[in-house]
Amino acid sequence: MDRPRSMRIALVTDAWHPQTNGVVKTLSTTAHMLERLGHRVLVVEPSAFRTFGCPTYPEIRLAWLPFRKLSQLLEDFEPDAIHIATEGTLGTAGRKWCLKHSLPFTTSYHTQFPEYVRARAPVPVSLSYAYLRRFHAAAARTMVATPSMQRQLESRGFSNLVRWSRGVDIELFRPRDKDYLNFKTPLFIYVGRVAVEKSIEDFLKLKLPGTKIVVGDGPERAALQARYPQVVFTGYQYGEELARCLASADVFVFPSRTDTFGLVLLEAMASGVPVAAYPVQGPIDVIRAGVSGILDEDLEAAALRALSLRPADCRDHSLTYTWEAATAQFASNLAPVRVSAAEATLSIGPAVNLWSARVPGANPVGAKESVH
Repeated sequence: MDRPRSMRIALVTDAWHPQTNGVVKTLSTTAHMLERLGHRVLVVEPSAFRTFGCPTYPEIRLAWLPFRKLSQLLEDFEPDAIHIATEGTLGTAGRKWCLKHSLPFTTSYHTQFPEYVRARAPVPVSLSYAYLRRFHAAAARTMVATPSMQRQLESRGFSNLVRWSRGVDIELFRPRDKDYLNFKTPLFIYVGRVAVEKSIEDFLKLKLPGTKIVVGDGPERAALQARYPQVVFTGYQYGEELARCLASADVFVFPSRTDTFGLVLLEAMASGVPVAAYPVQGPIDVIRAGVSGILDEDLEAAALRALSLRPADCRDHSLTYTWEAATAQFASNLAPVRVSAAEATLSIGPAVNLWSARVPGANPVGAKESVH
């Protein structure tokens, strides 16, 4: 189906600033790139609603009873396409609203939610996957980041899966002088949430020379910092400071087994820093084994072997991932709400605005560029 050159795109997400993670980075960068391409984007995110803390993760805020306000925002914006990025309270409300009005929408699978829940509570993974399978089954398409993630979800009964890759800011994340962090070398670094589902302790307990550094924060930080006093914990770093920290490292160690992509892997490689990781979904798709990183079930051996890899090869591999290409892929996956004039003439006569046909009382009033 031909899509209009410029679209009004509604992005419904439970993950947004001030959260600091790969999902927020992906969605905010994609929204920015879509606007640069001439589209109008409405971001419906938690700060526009009353919120409550996510159980076991209170710094993540979820919208409280958002359906009524979300409905008004979407009706006022009159989107050409609706994308529901997450499965939280806003995502659930957005899905309900689309189904109520028989409007097509797309979803994306960013987080291995069943594994995250299982790491925190005795909830069977099969039960969580049954819920997610039902949630995404209603979408015209569900976007996944990697081939391995697609195969995993297909094996669990998910359908209508399409690919949506990621990019990296190669201007910000680039090789730099390795003098920003003044610690005993070699420097082994982890960047990300300090949370149980990231298996960060697999990194902290490794017997490695030099210094281990953790950049990030999260619910496990205080306990882990007390347990591993020899490790340097910097807290969150942003922008230029984050890029300089990352580029100062000799190896980036990625202990997570639950990421669907691992955006920070690209940022490390773009900085000329080789990666050590387990051979699991995410790393096996993103890393060029033996060139930009080492994949091994023995994470300590992987980290030591990664020291011998060439920074220039890591950088070169990262350049194959661009936000421009990823955003074009995202836009091509969307399910337009409106039919084109040509298609409508062929099938039902004069072009039909599906909004006026399906959403009683919807009045276009001009949209805000985002909702914060």
